[in-house]
Amino acid sequence: MVKRPDEIEKLGEAGRLLASVFQMLDDMPLAGLSTLAVNDRVEDYIVNQLHARPASKGQYGYGYVLNCSRNEVVCHGVPSATDILADGDIVNFDITLEKNGYIADSSKTYLIGAVAPAARRLVQTTYEALWHGIRQVRPGAHLGDVGHVIERHAKRNGYAVVREYCGHGIGREMHEEPQVLHFGKPGTGLRLKEGMVFTIEPMLNQGGAKVETKDDGWSVVTVDGKLSAQFEHTVAVTATGVRVLTLRAEERKQRAETR
Repeated sequence: MVKRPDEIEKLGEAGRLLASVFQMLDDMPLAGLSTLAVNDRVEDYIVNQLHARPASKGQYGYGYVLNCSRNEVVCHGVPSATDILADGDIVNFDITLEKNGYIADSSKTYLIGAVAPAARRLVQTTYEALWHGIRQVRPGAHLGDVGHVIERHAKRNGYAVVREYCGHGIGREMHEEPQVLHFGKPGTGLRLKEGMVFTIEPMLNQGGAKVETKDDGWSVVTVDGKLSAQFEHTVAVTATGVRVLTLRAEERKQRAETR
């Protein structure tokens, strides 16, 4: 659960490479592309440009390098040649990358073309909720502190937090202890220690919190058909606060470390 400094540096290298994948996606005209085309472009970039391994491919029998969760899909959306990104969509790309035996995990929700104000507000609030959670991370804090501020921000803005899926420890394995819930009470749960590495990945719904899994066995959707958004970062607990290992270039103004 607690990683050595040299392990955190390796995780940081995987995180830096993963951040560059999202920067590549930022420059792609996504409207009109199939989610399978995006998947294939990401695989080519990770393998041939970054000389790394897409860690999701083959994990639990999954056949793709990313999850693409569009509109009412909450998480684990499966790429498809017939799933075409259209003007007005929101879509989350959840990507993992392994380099030198260590794995980083991150996701970002993209706005495709002219997105309705209500959908933009959901996406922005979800991103803010992620950062509220990240800023709670420091030695001596509790995981309940992280979940509490995420849930509070969601509810204040009229959104529901998905409870069935959570963040997780990460390192040589994609999913390690602890589980990182996106709801909770302050001062409860695991006490954080320097060297812990885990993901924070809130999923917020426009409507109710209830979700269900589609017949493909992977794609999780909102029961009421309303929109869902997600953001995710891999973070490490430092001596004085938190280091965001998957921080993207456009986020550097928000600081890689919060003290």
